[in-house]
Amino acid sequence: MYHRALSKTFIILTMLLIINSFSLPLVNATVQAPSQPLTGTGGSNYTHNGVTTSVHGEGATQYWIFEPASPQPESAPVVVFNHGWLATTPTFYQAWIDHLVKQGYIVIYPRYQEDFTTPSDHFTPNAFNSTLEALKVLETGNHVRPIRDQWAVVGHSVGGLISVNMASTYATYGLSPPLAVFAVEPGRSRSSQDQVGPLLANLSNIPPNTLLLALAGDQDTWVGADDAIRIINSTPQIPPQNKDYILMVSDTHGTPELVADHFTPLAASFNVLGQDFHFLVDAQDYYGTWKLLDGLLDASFKGTNQEYALGNTSQQRFMGAWSDGQAVKELVVTDNP
Repeated sequence: MYHRALSKTFIILTMLLIINSFSLPLVNATVQAPSQPLTGTGGSNYTHNGVTTSVHGEGATQYWIFEPASPQPESAPVVVFNHGWLATTPTFYQAWIDHLVKQGYIVIYPRYQEDFTTPSDHFTPNAFNSTLEALKVLETGNHVRPIRDQWAVVGHSVGGLISVNMASTYATYGLSPPLAVFAVEPGRSRSSQDQVGPLLANLSNIPPNTLLLALAGDQDTWVGADDAIRIINSTPQIPPQNKDYILMVSDTHGTPELVADHFTPLAASFNVLGQDFHFLVDAQDYYGTWKLLDGLLDASFKGTNQEYALGNTSQQRFMGAWSDGQAVKELVVTDNP
């Protein structure tokens, strides 16, 4: 019965995404938002043409594994991707996941909650246990072997809280520390005024050499910026050059409007009757969340492109240009919010 209800909910949400895509306000149809760059961070210069997907487990312990293919590498670094509240299928972030995998990363997507009744205190343990099971699967058969000491974690909304919790309690589960953490519009932790969501762990346990980003949207009325700021301020052991608080700024100069609300990180992608559909994917992905995470991963695993993720540089702040040449409003960056 639950699975039928979940399927129905997913169909409804998918229809809403489709309707939304055809009802975007046309402020100025002659001025277009930036498209995905061909090269660089956030770009489409992929080294792999395919993505191999497998799903394991059920309920709150279910998880998906996405592996690079065409060609399939022998091994790859790992990105754990923690979804937002009740986004228990990867479809809502699939375009972003595919972008990561085609660059050569394994992506593990823990479900961590069966439905709204799953206690929030179970979220982080569930995500860890699914990650550990996924690593075991990857070390068997014809899978791409995970490079266990090269992993990072990214999460949206409550998934951002789970991600920083994983970065602070990794040793409890026998893992090496994640090299990078990206908390995208994280919230709401139980320390926020409405007293819901999971507790934040002791973030001072995150190793000081971890690269850390916390991003908020200026039109995010769901969780605001409190937890993103709290994450940065609760990690004094991480030096300023290794972390930033970022505010994404809305820009309605052209079409589609670039509104930095709580749903900005969604990057839905699915196939219907052989036709691929991509919704809610725009310049805020290419030049925002995707670029920032790409730079963070490059800096962590390869020692390159840190200027696209950290340091309040022009490359980090840049959000592309509208078709009339006007720059999209830049990201606002600080290490001391």
